[in-house]
Amino acid sequence: MYFNIPTKIYFEDDVLKKQGHEIGKYGKKALLVAGRSSAEKSGVLRDLLPILDSLGIKYVYFNEIMENPEISIVEKGKELFQEQNCDMVIAIGGGSPMDAGKAISLMAANNLSAQNLFDVNNHKKAFPIITIPTTSGTGSEVTQYSVLNNAKTNTKAGFGSELMFSRVSFLDPKYTESLSDTVTRDTAIDALSHLLEGLYSNKYNEFLQPFIYSGVKLIYDNLSHCIAAMPKGENQVQRKGRKSLMLASNYGGIVIAHTSTTLQHSIGYPLTTSYGVSHGLANGLVMKQIMNLYEPHIKDRLDNLFGYLKISKLDFFKWLDTLEMSLEQKITETFLQEKVPEVMKSRNMAFNPCPVSENEIINIYNSL
Repeated sequence: MYFNIPTKIYFEDDVLKKQGHEIGKYGKKALLVAGRSSAEKSGVLRDLLPILDSLGIKYVYFNEIMENPEISIVEKGKELFQEQNCDMVIAIGGGSPMDAGKAISLMAANNLSAQNLFDVNNHKKAFPIITIPTTSGTGSEVTQYSVLNNAKTNTKAGFGSELMFSRVSFLDPKYTESLSDTVTRDTAIDALSHLLEGLYSNKYNEFLQPFIYSGVKLIYDNLSHCIAAMPKGENQVQRKGRKSLMLASNYGGIVIAHTSTTLQHSIGYPLTTSYGVSHGLANGLVMKQIMNLYEPHIKDRLDNLFGYLKISKLDFFKWLDTLEMSLEQKITETFLQEKVPEVMKSRNMAFNPCPVSENEIINIYNSL
């Protein structure tokens, strides 16, 4: 068994005000990597910028990261990092800015282009990476992975490097309070996917069991509270729920840092690139089907999980149904012909707990 998370994690209310001085250890000029507006709406910039000023840290604000970040935008961030002589990355946001920030650090340190970024032989060093998540989904703040889109090939692919672990990550549930119900749901389902896929993976080990069991329970018990209209005076319920979701998301990141993901992610990527389905929703749409496919091969693991939760698989599936996840588009024959081979070739397929055929993938897509 193996366990290693080199990231220092701070998780508390007002975390930047209390622990932000840590940033001073890692550089003198930061590239702040963010989406168009999430860093402002979440309140991170309001808390972060005075701290950077007090530490004498200069910064350049790069807020061009879109959902499912394009490799071309990441390359633009790398060029800005080098032009401005930055020496660290502070990535603010959900998985997209964090994944982009990690890739920018690696590209800038090794002077890589989009063409040679994915070759791990080119990964020799990285600038320090600091992460501040504003969603509870990817757990990217504690993983060594970056997943990027390529518009030229209409594909989405990830790569990993130990160099891309954050040096330090600051977690504060209040930064997720501005999220819509849909984003809250979809990001939580992404975290749930990570936890379940850690259980499924052929790299699963028992060190991870407490994170998986606790994380699944936190989402199962709390997600509905965070997306339901609360009566006046019940805001504490939502705050507690958002804290639970952020903790579960972090657990999920810790898990997949060791196990990677499986078919559930591979089969979801084409739904994102072809139909614009959010990453978390794409995972949720196939969650039942993947569990049913794997169950004969990992029945003891699933039985133990549901025993811990004190529910049955049927109860779990009924709960998923209450989240109202659906695909509006129709899966076409052209999509199947183009994307099923792509799924079969994806790196995540190496971690399935059993062999998976093209016909099984087609059947899952056709069930949507």
